Amino acid sequence: MAAEREAARAQILVVDDEREHAKIMADALRKPGHICTVVHSLAEAAEELKHGGFDLVITDLVMEHATAGLEVLKLAQEHQPDAEVIMVTAHGDVPTAKAALQGGAYDFIEKPLDLIVFRNLVQRAADSVGQRHHINTLQDQVEAAFGFEGIVGVSGAIREVIDTIKRVAPSNIPVLVRGESGTGKELVAAALHKHSRRADRRYVTFNAAGQAESLLEDQLFGHMRGAFTGADRDREGVFEYGDRGTIFLDEIGDMPLSMQPKLLRVLETGDLVRLGSNDTRHVDVRFVSATNRDLKAACTDGRFREDLYFRLRGVEIQIPPLRDRRDDIPVLVRHAVGKYCAELARPLLPVTGPAMMRMVSYRWPGNVRELLNVVHRMVVTATGPTIDVRDVPEEVQARDADDAQGDLRSLAGVGLDRLEREAIRQTLSMTAGNREQAAHLLGIGERTLYRKLKEYGLR
Repeated sequence: MAAEREAARAQILVVDDEREHAKIMADALRKPGHICTVVHSLAEAAEELKHGGFDLVITDLVMEHATAGLEVLKLAQEHQPDAEVIMVTAHGDVPTAKAALQGGAYDFIEKPLDLIVFRNLVQRAADSVGQRHHINTLQDQVEAAFGFEGIVGVSGAIREVIDTIKRVAPSNIPVLVRGESGTGKELVAAALHKHSRRADRRYVTFNAAGQAESLLEDQLFGHMRGAFTGADRDREGVFEYGDRGTIFLDEIGDMPLSMQPKLLRVLETGDLVRLGSNDTRHVDVRFVSATNRDLKAACTDGRFREDLYFRLRGVEIQIPPLRDRRDDIPVLVRHAVGKYCAELARPLLPVTGPAMMRMVSYRWPGNVRELLNVVHRMVVTATGPTIDVRDVPEEVQARDADDAQGDLRSLAGVGLDRLEREAIRQTLSMTAGNREQAAHLLGIGERTLYRKLKEYGLR
């Protein structure tokens, strides 16, 4: 039999202008472990709701005026849409409280409070919120774990890449995928083919880097028997082999200049000539190319034909480096841990907070490819029930420390207010907006963090 889910512990805002009554409610809720913030006016409640984070709001119905509690309900729905609201009311105000239920309140309870009934009501509401959060988290984890055709991430940049793939894939327009080595350009190319009208045809990949020019032409265009010594039979090249399918030309920026006019001809007309032949052959292929080079600069320098560049760049998809989308790192780490634990038939190894912070703060010069290699190594070598800081490779921790030293040297002469603001901004970025985790890392309380966010105009 599965173990029962532990009772949810909630962040609760208590709003009551009667200080003693507010204290009684808060004390009653703190005993089972809830965290309570207490305020005594509509204005204070508005501030907390705008800048805090709450699971439940418990508000007296009548405070400064007869409908103050209804205004708290409205503010909660505006600023804390995932929170539940419980109204506390005197017997004579029950009709108004029932109207609040129709307006979206979770429930109401009459004064004088039966504290046992009160705690049970709050616990039901907390469990409801906790279950909703759990379901949402599972949905996020499922989407993150499986991603889109192997493209894993939750950042705006990755969502934009995925959206572009979905829009562009059904067409035949050439696509140029740009990004540093290890960012996943080949995954984008494969996804474009899989979601195209050519998905049932061949998908052929070819790397243009490090190829001898004579061999490169033979591989792309093929040859006829007797075209050169050793050519004892006819052979079709990559373009003919991929006819009516998709050709992925990786490292297109390394294509020799002398080969580029022939490639341009295939792009423009679909025509090619095998080595040793005078006959023109026609192919129908969809071109996807990728590079980690700046092709526009290469055109300016005369190393790449501008007309070929514009033909390849029907649509351009830019994949940012991992250091510029750090909110994807925790998702990628958990995805990789799950994958490698399954491959090794090991129980899933949770990643501790300090270990994850090391991973998030590292700059990942090798991008996703490097991250996957590091995680694979950690899963293989981990000896405990979790992946902790001790399991993070030395080079990751050393680079983290080097970066920190560089950052410290750059702080000389910077105003303290600016330093504090930047520390808060970068910590929030590192924790993907998780304020509780950011406050813990900064060594301050959550309410202090909320106040600082307001003071510095940060969101």
